[in-house]
Amino acid sequence: MFHKAIKLEYREGTTLELTFQDGKVKRYDMSALFSKYPQLEALKNRTLFTSGKLLGPYGIVWNDDLDIEAETIYEDGETVREEKPAAFVMVGEAVAAARAKKGLSQKELSDLTGIDQSDLSRIERGTANPSVNTLNRIAQALDAKLLISIA
Repeated sequence: MFHKAIKLEYREGTTLELTFQDGKVKRYDMSALFSKYPQLEALKNRTLFTSGKLLGPYGIVWNDDLDIEAETIYEDGETVREEKPAAFVMVGEAVAAARAKKGLSQKELSDLTGIDQSDLSRIERGTANPSVNTLNRIAQALDAKLLISIA
């Protein structure tokens, strides 16, 4: 599974924090790689270090010679906290409200959609990342429209 990075923050020295789509925030000190990749020692320069950019969800790039994959940070970094992504919470709250408005239990909605009740529970609690297809099945069962907005 590939873990997508969504937010980069710089900390002291050569330490950074990367927030991932699953809500995990990982702290990673780039100095851990200096002995293996001596070119990364250039990141001791604070101006260079803080100039790095998140390249989509895939990693951080400083220049043509200096980069790191997000997956390395996910696997080797220290989890410092977990955040529920706001979009997941909003989706979950909307599903729970629509289900309640229809007077359905999670089990009844599960029977209507073919989606396991435990998965519906995770969606409503904001701990799941449902696909558009899954959300569409829920919307259809609730006689609702699925609207996707990009803010």
